Amino acid sequence: MSDTSAPPATPSASLISTTLVVYALFGVAAVVALLAHGLVLVAPLGDIIGIVAIILAHVKRADAAGTWLASHYRWLIRTFWFSVLWWVIGGIIFWILLIILIGPIIAIAIWLATTIWVLYRLIRGYVLFKDSQPVPGM
Repeated sequence: MSDTSAPPATPSASLISTTLVVYALFGVAAVVALLAHGLVLVAPLGDIIGIVAIILAHVKRADAAGTWLASHYRWLIRTFWFSVLWWVIGGIIFWILLIILIGPIIAIAIWLATTIWVLYRLIRGYVLFKDSQPVPGM
């Protein structure tokens, strides 16, 4: 049986450039947050650079539909929103368990794990991007 699905569309040069800019903005935001706070925490949301990056990713996601870049936009958007989720969970645990002094320890562990996860996803995504490969499973 032959595969009758259409091949993925080739993205325009401007869309490729925009995706590179989004990766760069997320990377700069993560590094700035890491240097400023010691932990990335909400990595891309840490400053105006990250806010610009997530807005740009959401706006350009529709333009990337049907190309290998679509997986990168999904990857970056999910990275952002899951990092926010884990930052909030860490904050809630921090305050709820502060009374028994274990909250800060658990929260810092969550935030550190989130930091490592965000950096991993940014690096892995960029490596696939520079090789013009989609993110597997996205």
